[in-house]
Amino acid sequence: MAERFGGAHSPANSRPGADPVRQAVAEDRRVDAAGARSNLLFVPAVLEAVLSLWSGASGLALGLAAALAMGLGAWLTREGLRAHAAYDARTVARRPAFPRKIAGGLLIGAGVGLAALHGTPVVGAVLYGIIAFALHLGAFGPDPLHDKRIDGIDTFEQDRVARVVDEAEEYLGAMRERIRALGDRELEGRVLAFQAMARRMIRSVQEDPRELPEAKKYLIVYLMGARDATLRFADLYARKHDEDARRDYEALLTDLESNFESRTARLLEGGREAMDIEIKVLRDRLAREGVRTDQPAP
Repeated sequence: MAERFGGAHSPANSRPGADPVRQAVAEDRRVDAAGARSNLLFVPAVLEAVLSLWSGASGLALGLAAALAMGLGAWLTREGLRAHAAYDARTVARRPAFPRKIAGGLLIGAGVGLAALHGTPVVGAVLYGIIAFALHLGAFGPDPLHDKRIDGIDTFEQDRVARVVDEAEEYLGAMRERIRALGDRELEGRVLAFQAMARRMIRSVQEDPRELPEAKKYLIVYLMGARDATLRFADLYARKHDEDARRDYEALLTDLESNFESRTARLLEGGREAMDIEIKVLRDRLAREGVRTDQPAP
């Protein structure tokens, strides 16, 4: 089935306002943080399960247990890499509640040790497991072990921002996945453009957590409503392809995008105003001390 070209020079992206769409599509199509190397970790698990079929009853039980441990370890590693990428992408972030990569390495090490028990002394099997864990840790690294914070901002406020951002990203992710399932490139691009605007507000709040009280209604209440409306629209459109419903949904996205844009602009202007006030106060204080700020330093 033919697909409309969606490159940077396509007619759809040459119209005014298309830059947010291209930016959102580029962000959405980033290379999966897990990558092919984490998927290769599933190969030893599959091979161990297959080879154990010809190892007798005890060998089969040991091999399947090893394959299960290695497979679960590979899955945890993949999810840990994605969680680490999301952590790195945010200015303020909480460390993962569960260290998936470390746990995945331990399970893979245990799986290798169990597989080595077939024909290897216990001490040797344990050494194989330790080596496998060390290699895993060297290849994928540990999970983030501390929260990412901004100096000079209260810890409680940064924790609040991290919780709100996590919830907002869940709503945006649910919207993206449900619309993507419809297979409509134009509609998907429209949703991505709205999400790009929402993420501008998220970045603004991450850079200055003091803006959270003003932005929280948008990032929680409005995004929750947008997610719910998206789920209802997608269910209806998948059954009927109702064009009236599509127009109503696109109008809702336009309205939300305008509201997010205006609110984000006010947040940024408020931050600039606060900075100007702080600079004026500092200059007045320096003037009282006899230091002039209108002359360049020698």
